[in-house]
Amino acid sequence: MNRGPPTVEAQRLARRLTMFDATMLVMGGIIGSGIFVTPAEVARHVQTPLLIVGVWILGGLVALAASLVYAELAARRPEVGGQYAYLRDAFGPMPAFLYGWALLLVIQSGGMAAVAITFARYLGDLVQLPIPDSALAVAVLALLTLINCMGVRSGSNVQSGLMVLKILAIGALVLAGLLFAPVATFKPHRAALGSLSTLAAIGAAMTPVMFSYGGWQTSSFVAAEMRDPRRDLARGLLLGVAGVILLYTAVAVVCVHALGAAGLASSKTPATDVMRLAIGEKGATFIAIGVTISTLGFLSQGMLTAPRVYFAMAEDGLFFHSVARVSERTRVPVIAIILQGAAAAIIAISGTFGQILSYVVSVDFIFFGLAGAALFVFRRRNPDQPVAFKAPGHPFTTAFFVISCWTVVVATVANNPLNALIGYAILAAGVPACLYWQRKSRGAAAA
Repeated sequence: MNRGPPTVEAQRLARRLTMFDATMLVMGGIIGSGIFVTPAEVARHVQTPLLIVGVWILGGLVALAASLVYAELAARRPEVGGQYAYLRDAFGPMPAFLYGWALLLVIQSGGMAAVAITFARYLGDLVQLPIPDSALAVAVLALLTLINCMGVRSGSNVQSGLMVLKILAIGALVLAGLLFAPVATFKPHRAALGSLSTLAAIGAAMTPVMFSYGGWQTSSFVAAEMRDPRRDLARGLLLGVAGVILLYTAVAVVCVHALGAAGLASSKTPATDVMRLAIGEKGATFIAIGVTISTLGFLSQGMLTAPRVYFAMAEDGLFFHSVARVSERTRVPVIAIILQGAAAAIIAISGTFGQILSYVVSVDFIFFGLAGAALFVFRRRNPDQPVAFKAPGHPFTTAFFVISCWTVVVATVANNPLNALIGYAILAAGVPACLYWQRKSRGAAAA
């Protein structure tokens, strides 16, 4: 689908983000609160240290393949909306609209609501605030909405600062666990690596792992606000994903080192347990502060990036036109940002965020696979297009990424069929909505 010149609204988005901002956005979009608790969920599926760490490395390889694919997509399509634009230009408006629809109603808003509640619980425990978790969650969402409405530079500065603090907190967890925590007593556990039961366990463990690694794509949403998106976004993706793989694998190693496979599997808060073993209750308090900062950083990143998808949908005539308006003073899509904050706040109040998180993966990874497939389309359609970055190993690395994404979808549906069906029902409801907006857009054009 060919597009005409950018509209006046799109031209007024300010190009103020650098490669450092892109790298921090990539890492901030991936690292939330999950890495502080997910290692225990993985250990409950695979019971040996080798498999526990190995699953994180395998997930990292998928994320690395994703960074290569998305780096080339960013170089080929450095447009506002990122993954939405890739799907639109490769497959047409319907898949792109369904992605934006799912992002607003399931993927982004549900994830942000759950993380906001996590932030509220940790902050409430730290400072003993006499405020309900849902009220505190809505308050922090409102604050971040306001900050991002003040301009992309304002939102990015907050996000980058929180990301640096988040890296320091994870680094402190790894160092303290390795240097000061006693080595756990390991109980031999034999596993037949080629058995069907072990392969099934690895497949089940990959669902929480890939949920933890997901989010690399959100930095592409703000491509139109980067100074040099063809260069900076590609480099930011590669550096950011590589940094996350290093941090995640290190956390998995230190959790197994300090708690052992069985202890990790039985832990509800593995990061807290590691720090308590390493340096006592002060360590537990420190990591609680780290989780609070990490959740706030994830929320800040989501509030900065996701609204640009709804902006791009409105630019294409597939959403309310007002969502495409850009503030004359701050040069950001204020209404799109407010929409994202409101959607996340409503889910946080409703208390349904836990259920929504259980089918985020089954929906999200369908679109990841489609984005990978889009690279095949662009390569075939424009074989001689000069691009600043080409994915090494294509088509093999790209095919590995696409197959991995859809394998994760199959494994997630097999483990949670009911919740997956709920996610697909919401997705299917977007079809008549898209047809309505297309008809409305055609009518406006004819008029």
